[in-house]
Amino acid sequence: MQYAVVNLLLTIIDLYWWVVIAMAVMSWLIAFDVVNTRSQAVYSLWNALNALTEPVLRPIRNILPSFGGLDISPVVLLLALSFLKDLIGRGAGQLVYG
Repeated sequence: MQYAVVNLLLTIIDLYWWVVIAMAVMSWLIAFDVVNTRSQAVYSLWNALNALTEPVLRPIRNILPSFGGLDISPVVLLLALSFLKDLIGRGAGQLVYG
């Protein structure tokens, strides 16, 4: 039972990791006008990614100092997710790769 719960938590962390990566890439694509948010598909995807990541990124942005328009909060979040994944995996006695 514990093994299944730990694997579920690690999988959720992995999935959220990719959501954060997708949000960061999408923000670059929008900033450099590669994709247009006037497209319904792009707008829907952008709203979904923001709804999933903004509640976690907002407190990080409030703590971090300003870096002249450079937003490093996704990097901080990815580091925190990596730390959490390692903490959960090693706490359960598993060897976590990646």
